[in-house]
Amino acid sequence: MTTKRIAEILRQGNPDDRLTIQGWVQTKRELKAFSFMEVNDGSCLANLQVVLDQEMADYDRVLKSLSTGASVEVEGVLVASPAKGQRVELKAETVVVYGEADENYPLQKKRHSFEFLRTIAHWRSRTNTLGAVFRVRNACAAAVHEFFQQRGFLWMHTPIITGNDCEGAGELLAVTSLDLKNVPHTKEQTVDYSQDFFGKPAYLTVSGQLEAEVMAMAFGNVYTFGPTFRAENSNTSRHLAEFWMIEPEMAFCDLEGNMDLAEQFLQFVFKSVLEKCPEDMEFFNQRIDNTVLATADNIINNQFERVTYTEAIALLEKAPDKFEFPVEWGLDLQSEHERYLAEKLFKKPVIVTDYPIEIKAFYMRVGDDGKTVRAMDVLAPNIGEIIGGSQREERLDILENRMRSHGINPEELWWYLDLRRFGTVPHAGFGLGFERLVQFMTGMGNIRDVIPFPRAPLSLDF
Repeated sequence: MTTKRIAEILRQGNPDDRLTIQGWVQTKRELKAFSFMEVNDGSCLANLQVVLDQEMADYDRVLKSLSTGASVEVEGVLVASPAKGQRVELKAETVVVYGEADENYPLQKKRHSFEFLRTIAHWRSRTNTLGAVFRVRNACAAAVHEFFQQRGFLWMHTPIITGNDCEGAGELLAVTSLDLKNVPHTKEQTVDYSQDFFGKPAYLTVSGQLEAEVMAMAFGNVYTFGPTFRAENSNTSRHLAEFWMIEPEMAFCDLEGNMDLAEQFLQFVFKSVLEKCPEDMEFFNQRIDNTVLATADNIINNQFERVTYTEAIALLEKAPDKFEFPVEWGLDLQSEHERYLAEKLFKKPVIVTDYPIEIKAFYMRVGDDGKTVRAMDVLAPNIGEIIGGSQREERLDILENRMRSHGINPEELWWYLDLRRFGTVPHAGFGLGFERLVQFMTGMGNIRDVIPFPRAPLSLDF
């Protein structure tokens, strides 16, 4: 007998179809002549109702072993359901209980807080909300690949272990094979990294951008999609120590082309997820944030506004709102400023460009005015910055000077400078935190609830 996923049965199953399902019991209800149980297999938000008739073989034994959380395999035939809200139900002929669940099963019928569910992360994916989150996450990841693959981008696996700090923030997680109880030291009493595995300090990467630039200089258009790490000692709802990044890099591309791609990318991914996970997205709109669907519509059906940083500062200075942080040319935009622009002023996504040179990374191309860099941030309603990128500095002498001004020894990135020595071209790219994107899509309040096993300060339980 054919094993079917419940999502497929609810969409396409018809009365008299004979089939098998496998999943976990959500509820059980006993009546005099028969009993019901709801089974979920993770393929969709909805459960499939199973009817157990007293005439079924081993009815009493099976019924006794069924409880919330038990795993089952049910063979039977679909019948039209007389109940409201469901088209078909499964009349069981045989039920195999693979694993019983006792009364201490942690997921009961009551509503559990997300904070509590993080303490039992090995079970939380069985809940409606987290199940919906991870189905959307999957659809989002598939859409990311589909978008870039359709446009001829090559997916590159950049290193997880690195010897450089791309962002220059210094918040790196170290990787070592040294015995931490007996760390070797040099004559100057510094750590003797010559005895370490790589012979030099090594870290978990904060970004694959620099290596992606290398590959773009051979293949034109590439993208990375992999884990990145940051040792930022922050326990806010916006930070993770381990997160996934999407980073395209395009040769022969300027800032305008970069902005175009970023806009098309967000619109494509949102549209794809709405098509593939409509029930889950409706669930988030009803249960988590009633602006989820309106936000998606705003992204998909609006041309993004484009303003320079200088123009944005002028607009913020005229704003009737009172901001907590100061608005002044030369200072970075805070979340409250970004959200004002996207939510209240333009009421749609905004791309801010040409930031002051002092507040942006060394690799961003210096503008003709010498005061700004060809950077861009995509700001979206309800979340603020969602994408950050730039046209990269392709001129060797200027890049070397920028490195020195940031305290970076050019010799340590000699290979990166080589890209400017031999066949340099204008090129650009951007970065997007994948969990930020999933959080934005679903309306979830804490970024730790959109990744299966969150890593944060003092959090390494699973």
